[in-house]
Order: sequence, then structure tokens, then C-alpha cells
Amino acid sequence: MKKTSNILKAAIVLVLVAGFGLGQKSQAQQISHYTQTLLNPYIYNPAVAGTNNYFQMRIANRLQWIGINDAPVTFNVSCYGPFAKRDMGWGAYITSDNTGPTSKLSVMGSYAYNMQLTKDLRISGGIALGMMQYRLDLGSNPAGELDYDPDDPAIPSSAKSNFLPDASIGFYLWNASFNVGFAIHQLFAERVKFYPEMIGKNRKTRSVLKHHYMLSGGYWMPLNKRLDLELSLVTRYMIGAPIELEANAKLAYRQTTYEVWGGLSVRYRDAVSVLLGATIKKKYVIGYSFDWSVMGISRYNAGSHEIMIGYLFDKLK
Repeated sequence: MKKTSNILKAAIVLVLVAGFGLGQKSQAQQISHYTQTLLNPYIYNPAVAGTNNYFQMRIANRLQWIGINDAPVTFNVSCYGPFAKRDMGWGAYITSDNTGPTSKLSVMGSYAYNMQLTKDLRISGGIALGMMQYRLDLGSNPAGELDYDPDDPAIPSSAKSNFLPDASIGFYLWNASFNVGFAIHQLFAERVKFYPEMIGKNRKTRSVLKHHYMLSGGYWMPLNKRLDLELSLVTRYMIGAPIELEANAKLAYRQTTYEVWGGLSVRYRDAVSVLLGATIKKKYVIGYSFDWSVMGISRYNAGSHEIMIGYLFDKLK
């Protein structure tokens, strides 16, 4: 009966999140994408900082769509954790995202405050502030020839960079068995300006960094003394684009000195992913994922690779 109750609770949490995203078509968005969201939710929600009783560091590198020229390459390093004597948390992360002639570098610091709602339930709110460099460099091909028409007024003839303020906020509700999170990214909705002059009669060649909304839900289910099942759903939405829906499942096997896991991730109308990883001596973490594209682009690439390494510091609380 207890296992049946746990399954029912998990279904309620995940269906609520899924209901926000079902029936929509997947589409690329402006913020960096990772498959192993289960292993580092902090980079998507600043409210996660301080929800554990220890600091942790994560380094992730993602190579997307192997075989396609100028496909996305993303690198991230993050560190976050709690204050020792207060119900607060802080952290920071650096993200580098390169896709062909465009690249984005973000440096963010975050603060979070959490409080008790009931005996077993807590809520956290967080904010991240920092700077972003957005760069456009069309360059030339290996033969030294330009990859664009130099007479086209809509294309810059030299590398252009913009430095912009950036911010995100998030909320996170959790207890020992489930969590629900909500975050908004690119709060300032800054314009990326590569031209000071007018192009055409009444238009400027400027792009807007749009708000991104993320809703997530997760549930931990102990199957026996050694096995745990973790389920999660993540819904992403950018104004003007269809909603994205991602479902994840991770089965972990625990021993005294190590834990190993395997998992499956499905992004609706995008990709199916396999996840593998381990935690050694409750300190060292490594994870790997491989994505198979399921849409038309699958004919032109050999999948996507993502590797993550991490370190768990000693407990502060």
C-alpha cells in the first residue's frame, strides 16, 4: 500500500507539470541546454542554492549534434551551497555557449533564502545577477575566403561584442520526497545591438533576449534498501516559441562507499537520451549522457555527448 501511495503522489506532481507543456512542438531557445538536469538543477533555478546541507561543485561540457559543422558546444562550471548558521544559500556559475559565428559567455552570482512551511515542507526563493557577453564573428572559411557577402549591410564585416546585464529568479518547494520549481531567465530582456546605424528605413538590426520560463517537478521513490527511483519533468517556455517538455527517470543503486545509476530522458519531438553515472565515497561525482535525435536532423548528426564531473564538500549543517 505504501508503494502504491508513493506512485500516486509522484503521478500527481509530474502530471501537473506535464499539463503545462503537453501538445506543443519542441523548438530551440536562447538559453543553454543540458541533458543531465537531474544532476545540477541549480543552473536552471537559483533558489536551489542552500537546499542541501553541503556545498557542491559541478563542471559540465556538452557537444551537440556531432557531425554538423558549427553545432552548439556548451561548457558550465558552478558552485553552490548553504550558509552554516542561516537558512540561506549562495552560489555562482560561468557558462560558455558557442554555436557557429555566435557565442555567449555568462558570469552569474546568486543568493537564496529558504523557510519552513510545515514540519516536512520548505520553500526557497532565489535571485541570480551577473553579466553576459554576446559575440558575433562571421570570420572566414579555412581557405581564407569570406563566408558572407561583404556588401550585405545586414552582416557585420568584423567581430562584434555586446556586454549586457543579466538576471534570473526562482522558487523551489521541496521535502524529503518531492520538489516543484519555477524560474524566469533573462529578466532584463536586453537588446543585443550589433549596429549603431539604421538598416532600411525604420528598423534597427537588434535582437531581444527574451524571457524564459521554466517549471519543474520531481519525485524520489525508495524501492528497497539499495534502490531509489527518481522521476522528473521539466517544462520550458520562451515568449513567441512553442513549449518544450522533458521527462527524466533515474534508477540508483547504493552501497556504503559508492552509488551508481542509469537513466532515461525524453524530450518531446527532439531527442531520447541515456544517462550513466556514479558517486564515489560520497564526494566524487561523474555523469555521462548520450542523445539520439528523433526528428529530421537525426539524418545529419551522430548524436550529442555530455559529461559532468562534480565534488561534494563536507556537511555544514
